[in-house]
Formats: sequence, structure tokens, C-alpha cells
Amino acid sequence: MNNFALNTGVTAPAIGFGTWQIPSEQTKEMVLTALEAGYRLIDTAHIYGNEAEVGQAVRESGLAREEIFVTTKVWNDDLGYDKALAACERSLEKMGLDYLDLYLIHWPATSRRHEAWRAFEKLQADGLIKAAGVSNYTVSHLEQLLEQSDLVPAINQIEFHPYIYGQQRAVLEFCHEKNIIVEAYSPLRRFGSDTPREIKQIAERLKVSPQQVVLRWCLQQGTIALPRSANPDHIRSNFDIFNFELTDDDMNSINKFTDGERVTWDPEGMG
Repeated sequence: MNNFALNTGVTAPAIGFGTWQIPSEQTKEMVLTALEAGYRLIDTAHIYGNEAEVGQAVRESGLAREEIFVTTKVWNDDLGYDKALAACERSLEKMGLDYLDLYLIHWPATSRRHEAWRAFEKLQADGLIKAAGVSNYTVSHLEQLLEQSDLVPAINQIEFHPYIYGQQRAVLEFCHEKNIIVEAYSPLRRFGSDTPREIKQIAERLKVSPQQVVLRWCLQQGTIALPRSANPDHIRSNFDIFNFELTDDDMNSINKFTDGERVTWDPEGMG
């Protein structure tokens, strides 16, 4: 399962490289490292302040443009029809690209997101984006969108890791039902020195790292994991999750770590 088929008919890699909180001065080098390691999905956003550097890495990688799945996001201030169209043009210009593989509404922060989605319909029809999606949408946000548009999001990018599995299970199942792929951001944010003993034991049995176990868990939950790191060794290790598999017992054990503690804001009630 190295790729996921999107509802647009194109495919997206099953793991991507996230650039949130990577300083702009490090971004180009880290993205090039990720591409050399085998990543083909690179995720950024206007608000991250590193779109230009992501674009530089894509252009200088030596890879054909169509081999790299590039994602960016429209920020809350640019929600609305005309603003979203203009924001996409600015992102493309900043990145030096002719099109985006995926464009996301970053947060459901205001009702102007509905007008922004109409802009996304035009952007996709015009070929400036290959797929339209959303980020941080709950079930209720998705239901509202689907009531107002025939364009089903290709992807919903949400915070997703074992500690909020219970909290996010409803939106995960809803997305699976509606043929919306879930992308998991911050999958490793709470897995450091205090990684649970059970995950360490699974890792020891499989001869992989605890982080690889968690990323494999994301994959087997049917999500695209978006780990990020500024450490080249970790970047390479995080990508290496396709040569082992977790058992049902492993998955159930990891599911039980749910405690509801998020890394970012809870979007419930937004907009």
C-alpha cells in the first residue's frame, strides 16, 4: 500500500513529508533530503512561511514535476471566493509552479469557507489544482460542505495519532464512508522519551523504531501519515515503513492509548 487512490482518479503517496515549524532557512535542504529518501508527497501551507523554499526544492530536485505530489493550504484570512482564487495564484507564484497537486482549506474558521470551496471548484476545473481538499474538518463541517457542493473533498487533513484515536474515529470512519482520504498530521508529536512501553515492545519484536510503529499504525488505519523532522536520519527512518506489518493485536493495543490530548486546536464548533 504505497499509494492511495483519490476520488479524483489520481493517486497520492501513502506517506508524506510535513514542513510545519521547519524554519524557512532549513526547508529547502530538508525537502531535498526527504525527496532523496524516497518521499514524493511534500506538504506546506501559506501560514508556514516556507512555500518558496519548498518550491525551490521541488524545482531543483532533478525529479520530474509529475513525480512529486505538492500540497499547500489557504489561510483563514484568505477564505472567500475572490480571496481564495488570489491566494492560490500567490502560492503558485511563490513556489514557482504551474499547478498544485492538492490545495486545502486550512481551517473551517469562518462561514467564508463555503465561498472558498466554490473557488476551489473553479481552480480544479481550470487545472490549477489537481485535487481540492480540506483540513481540520469535523464530521459536521464535512456534512455542511457536502450539502452545498457536488465536489467531494479528495482529502481531509487532520491531527491524528494514537492519543486522539478515540476522538478522531468518527471523522475517520465518515471520511472512509465518503471516499475521502484522511491525512494524519502531527503523527509523532507525543512520541519521544515517554513512548509507551507497549509500543517499544512492538518495535523490539519487529526490529524497527517506535516512531516507525506509530507511522505504520497510521498507514494501517487507512491514513496518509505526514511526519516532519529536521534530522536527516529521522527523515529517512520515518519513510521506511513498508517492509513490516502490525498484527490486529498490535493495532488494538495502540488504539487504547487514547487520552484526547491534542497538539493543536480542536476545530469542533469552529465556523
